[in-house]
Amino acid sequence: MVNHNYEHENDARGPGSLWAGLLAGLLAALLIGGLVGAGVMLLLAPQSGKKTRAKLQRQSHKLREQTAEIMEDAMAQASVTARQITHDVRKQAEELEQRGQAMLDGQKGR
Repeated sequence: MVNHNYEHENDARGPGSLWAGLLAGLLAALLIGGLVGAGVMLLLAPQSGKKTRAKLQRQSHKLREQTAEIMEDAMAQASVTARQITHDVRKQAEELEQRGQAMLDGQKGR
C-alpha cells in the first residue's frame, strides 16, 4: 500500500498564502514606518510650515532675480560678440572684394 500524504494540499496556509502574508506584513511595515517618519519629521522640524513656505518663496524670488541678471549679462555679451563678428565679416568681405578687384584689374591690363 502506498501512503499518500495530502495534508499540505488541504492546508489553507499553503505556499501561496505564505507569500501573501509576507507581502501584507511588508506593506504594513512600510506604511507604519512612513507614518512614524512623518511624525518624527513634524516633531523635529526647525520651523513651522508657514515659515518654511515664506523662506522658500524668498529664496525662489532671489533665484529668479539672479537668473534674470545672468540672462541679461549673457544677452549683452552675445550682442557684443555678434557685433564683433559682423564687423570682422564685413572687413574680410571688403578685403576680398579689393583683392578680387585688384586681380580683375591685373587681368585686364594683360
